[in-house]
Parts: sequence; C-alpha cells; structure tokens
Amino acid sequence: MKRKIKKILIANRGEIAVRIHRSAKELGIVTVAIFSDPDRLSPHVLLCDEAYPLHGISSQETYLNQEKILSIAKSCRVDAIHPGYGFLSEKSQFAKAVLEAGFIFIGPTPETIELLGSKTSARDLLKKKNLPIVPGSTKPISDFPEAAKMANEIGLPIMVKAAGGGGGKGMRRVDKLEDLNNAIERARAEAGKSFSDDRVYLEKFIVNPKHIEIQILADTHGNVIHLGERECSIQRRHQKVVEECPSSVVTSELREKMGRVAVEIAKASGYVNAGTVEFLLDTEKNFYFLEVNTRLQVEHPVTELVYGLDLVKEQIRIAEGEKLSISQSEIKINGCAIECRISAEETDNNFMPSTGEITHYQPSEGPGVRNDSGVRGGTKITMHYDPMMAKLIVHGKDRKEAISRMVRALDEYKINGVKTTIPFCQFVLSHKEFIGGTYNINFTEQFFTTTKTPLTQDGIASLSAAYMQNVNGSVSREKKIDAKEISSPSKWKGRERDE
Repeated sequence: MKRKIKKILIANRGEIAVRIHRSAKELGIVTVAIFSDPDRLSPHVLLCDEAYPLHGISSQETYLNQEKILSIAKSCRVDAIHPGYGFLSEKSQFAKAVLEAGFIFIGPTPETIELLGSKTSARDLLKKKNLPIVPGSTKPISDFPEAAKMANEIGLPIMVKAAGGGGGKGMRRVDKLEDLNNAIERARAEAGKSFSDDRVYLEKFIVNPKHIEIQILADTHGNVIHLGERECSIQRRHQKVVEECPSSVVTSELREKMGRVAVEIAKASGYVNAGTVEFLLDTEKNFYFLEVNTRLQVEHPVTELVYGLDLVKEQIRIAEGEKLSISQSEIKINGCAIECRISAEETDNNFMPSTGEITHYQPSEGPGVRNDSGVRGGTKITMHYDPMMAKLIVHGKDRKEAISRMVRALDEYKINGVKTTIPFCQFVLSHKEFIGGTYNINFTEQFFTTTKTPLTQDGIASLSAAYMQNVNGSVSREKKIDAKEISSPSKWKGRERDE
C-alpha cells in the first residue's frame, strides 16, 4: 500500500543525520532533528526544519531512548522515522514500536531485523538454503565443553563472536584451546555491555581474507537487486577505516556470483529496503557469508558514486510503497570511488579517542570530491559518542585516478583542535599493498605500528611522494524553530528552558 511521506524524524546524529536530511529535502520532505545536550548546536540540528531536545548526555538517555524519540515523533506529527545507522537502527523492538505508533519505519520489517540481527539465526537460514557460510556454530554456545568440542571439530584458529551485534564488539580470536574459556567470558562481557545480549558463537578464522560486502535493495513488490561490491578490508579493531568500490580483485564473474547469493539471502529472509550482505573472500577467491547489516552502511557513498543512485532516496521511496527505480540489467559500473573515515583518534597512540573542540575546520574541495560531515568549527568532540566526524569520498574514472584524488584531498583536509585518522589514511593510500590491491583485513596489524612509528608531516609527505612515483612509472515541541535562530546561543538557551 502506497503512503506518501511528508515529514521525517531522523533518529540519529552527526553526518548520517545531515546525509538523510539532504536527500529528504530534495524530495520535498520536512525534516525533524533530535539532539542531546552536547549536540544542541550541531550541523544536523541547524540544518533540519525542526529540532527537539532529548535532554541528556549519554546515548542511553538520548539517542537510544525509544520512549523519548517516539514521544517527539507523535508531538510533531511526523509520517516516518529514519534510524540511520548505529543506535536503534538494528533494534527490532524499535522498528516494531515505530510501526505500532502509526509511523512508517524506513528500513526492513521487525521480523527481518530479528531474524538477520541474530548472527546465528542468519547462519542457520543460509545453511538450510545451502548457501556458503564460514564453518562454525549456527546456535549460541551454552557451555565451555560444547565450545571446546566445536573448536576441535572446525579446527583452530577460531573466532568467538557476538550473536546479536557487530562493529567489532564482542569478538576474540583464539589460537590455543586453553585460551578459549577466557575468550568466551570476555566476549560475552563485551557483547552484553554493547548490545544487551551476551550470546556468542564460534566461527572458523579465515586466514588473510578480504572483507567484501554486497549492497542490496528490495521493494515491497518482490523486486530485489544488488549494487555490486565494496572492499572494506582496511580496518582497525575490526572496524572499517578505508573503503572502495569496486574491489580491485573481484571479477565480473565473481561479482555476479556473490550478488546472486546476496539476492537469494534477501529473498529468503523477506527483506525490504536497503541492506548489506557481508562476506569474507579467501586467497583462493572462495567467499563465505559473514553477516547482514539491516540498515544503511557508513560506506554507502562509494556505491552511490559508482552506480549513480541516491540510496537514501531509494529507501524513502521503498518505504512509501514505490517500486525500485532501477532494474538489475540497468546497473552499470562507472569508475571507482574511495572513502576515508575521518575520526577523532590518535593514530600514533593505538587509535585512542581524541577529545576537544574543533578550532579550525576546512574540508577538501575540488573535482570528484565529496565530504559527508557532522561537524564544523566550534564543535566539541566528547567521549559520549562514536569518534567519526566526517567521511571523505572521492570518485575517479578508474582506480588510479581515485587514489591520486584521495591523496590530494587528504593533504588538503584541515582539522585543528583534535587528532584525526587522516595520517593513517595517508599511510594507507601511499602503501604499495593498497596501491596493488593485494591488502587484506590484517593490513593494519601487518604494516602500521602506531606506538613505534608515529607519522610526522615530513613522513606523510615522503609517503605521498613515493606513492606518486609508484602510480606514475533545545527547541520547543510546540513551535518550529528556524535554523538561523538556533545559531544564536542566547536565543537557543531561552527556548530550551521553555521545553
């Protein structure tokens, strides 16, 4: 059933909230921001048509507080809620509560989120469909003897992984059987803290794989397509830092095969809206299912630039009951795109979070450069939320041009007041393994020792030169607030007290 969306509440913050706002505005949709106390003057608040306070600081009392968010949605009479990524985006109970409150949830159904949100349930589904999964358990492990038996069956090394989460949380590699019990306990503790779900399962550790993911889109009319792959192997602590589309090692034949499996998974789970099916690709080009992310991915812009689609607009149209705007046969690769996540982290100190106020902010510009940002000069970076501030994305006619463009764009990108991941990204883009496309998910551990080889500006300049040589031989709920008014702290403060 079709239902036109005229007003969207964006249940998120930072760059993804800005990203969703922009696509919605281009569709003529009114946007509503929500914000915590530290975020009251953030770009997403200033840009949206309306903004409402969540009154609090921590994620638990603000962006994870379903009751507050739904109360605001009701009071400002929105039609739909977009969860972005992170926070409540993969919580089936939130999607269900949104629908029960009479709003459109811009994402999959609660049933699909529940099914695929559990890694073990998803693995069990694929096993029954004879689709490729990494060897391991398809149910959460209940005790140590069971885990030890499973480890002996699949062979060491193995990974202990959270059944109900992702993002590198609740994961432990085990190389010796005597370390298994401790790894399970630590993984359970971290998973329980991060996802309120301490279930874990075991999975065979694939040596030196690449992390390849397939973007899918599915509408309510039974149409499912894939938009090729993204290479996401440059990671630190199991979290992605640099992504590219397409992968330099995926052939057209392999792309079609992986895409077909991703579409089969979507159909088997009754998937609707945008999602990502993640795989591990071994050195022999065998691929194994890893997980499904039932939401928009952080790295979605590289797919948008290569395939010429606005994924947020597609999400909104699907949620309205429209058919997909493109068929599989119409999808064509156009060039190459690379994304670097610009996070507030100390790359010379094991990627520890860096906090403080951004005193100067000047992102890169120029041909083929896109900057998705959630910060500006004066923004305070705190310990309360994810340290990612922005995403720098470039597009080129081929991979060589995209790399050259990213090297230039990283050199131009200026942020003062906090340390950033820019030095690490420059290291990656100038490294022969990245340039050759031969890197895998162990790149950071193999080549970048943060406590021994901190990058200086001279060192970065040398790496860039070496690379070039290689590639060349509080707002009231009762009243809408104009963004210009919000920019005045004194006016804002008075309105916040009216709440």
